[in-house]
Amino acid sequence: MTLLFRFFVLTCLCLSAAAAERPNIVIILGDDIGYGDFGCYGATKVRTPAIDKIASEGLRFTDAHSASAVCTPSRYALITGEYAWRNPAGDHILPGNAPLSIRHGTLTVPALLKQAGYKTACIGKWHLGLGDTAPDWNIELKPGPLEVGFDHCFIIPATGDRAPCVFVEDHNIKNYDPKDPITVDYDHCIPGHANVIAGIGRIGAMKGGKAALWQDDKIAETLTAQATSFIKNNRNNPFFLYCATHDIHVPRVPASRFRHASGAGPRGDVIEQFDWCVSEVIKTLDKLNLATNTLLIVTSDNGGILDFGDSPERDGNVASNNGHKFNGPLRGTKGTAYEGGTRIPLIVRWPGKVQPGASDKLVCLVDTLATCAAITGQKLPKSAGPDSFNLLPILLGQTKDQVRDHLIEHSRRMGVRQGPWKLLTPDKRARNPKMAARTELYNLADDIGEKTNLASQNPDKVKELTAILQKDRADGRSRP
Repeated sequence: MTLLFRFFVLTCLCLSAAAAERPNIVIILGDDIGYGDFGCYGATKVRTPAIDKIASEGLRFTDAHSASAVCTPSRYALITGEYAWRNPAGDHILPGNAPLSIRHGTLTVPALLKQAGYKTACIGKWHLGLGDTAPDWNIELKPGPLEVGFDHCFIIPATGDRAPCVFVEDHNIKNYDPKDPITVDYDHCIPGHANVIAGIGRIGAMKGGKAALWQDDKIAETLTAQATSFIKNNRNNPFFLYCATHDIHVPRVPASRFRHASGAGPRGDVIEQFDWCVSEVIKTLDKLNLATNTLLIVTSDNGGILDFGDSPERDGNVASNNGHKFNGPLRGTKGTAYEGGTRIPLIVRWPGKVQPGASDKLVCLVDTLATCAAITGQKLPKSAGPDSFNLLPILLGQTKDQVRDHLIEHSRRMGVRQGPWKLLTPDKRARNPKMAARTELYNLADDIGEKTNLASQNPDKVKELTAILQKDRADGRSRP
């Protein structure tokens, strides 16, 4: 054996060993799934056996949060490690024809993992914009997911209830027919869910693209097939799969086998469909003997809401919800500054690394970037992930302390969490003058439902938490 050949063999062995130490990372991000929507978080009117099994095998967080109470800014923070309120392009719910909200050159989770040799894919809801300006849907759609670090994408451009109602694969609309060009209009359309596309009222108007229209009752099946296919095709590489489902956002049109399956109406039915999607990913990992070396995360982009969309009969109403407490004991819903807006289910399974149990540590989806850096042995540049904290010591049981001192919660008003305390700033856009000037302070240790405002009794605590928010704004970062 020549010296050169020996060197080649040794190099290959070293690379193989390094790859074995890098876990696959799979994030399954539900949409509008609340703190109380899974059985392992107390739900009794919906069945989530796959998710409950993961919870029994992994770490279930009881004080986990999205970085915002609505979808676009929450997803922006997860991908970039930066609070979305620092970037006006991504701090609000985007229309379906918005340009890319992630700044050029931003170090994202997929870009970071590509540096470590991962194959990366974005499957499902994107809602972070496409193009440098409002996109022309009849040509290549970029910049988009591929330009921020993903090797492959198969996405819903915005939401299921927003035009355009087509899938985008990499840079092009799936099944695009050049003889039937697509136009999308958000400026001259009827406001609200009033623009009927494929038989359902949507936000924004769309013309053309008949062959490319998705079928609403097959979205979950389509996205799950794409996710499992990516896993199969990359079984021999470390991979990162960001699987952002449509469920349980409106319109709620589950496959026929899930209709009337739950005890909580259409909303409960799509929760059970989401659980099926999770089970299919788990089965694929198991069949390929990848489960042991895969860090699996199941969570949601914000708190739950009983959203009627354009059809209470189809999407669910108070009666069909049947008393299901989708946010458990929490006050508020998606879009609000209360705990029901941002406190979410978060389950992490990594066999042999993450010990099963429950954690009450304060964590946030914005922490994904720093945590992935630690998992892959990379150091974040000072300019990257300004609000992202490394959760790996918590996951591995290496600390009993909090990793982050505080958390800034984002909606129409801002919230500051530190220990048991929760400060809510005044809602300056409230129509009621008293609400527009009202500061709220709660002790969540005694009042998880945020019923008793303690602001007037604790002016020093109000000042202390207000100062934390002001400092984080002024510094442009919260990570040391």
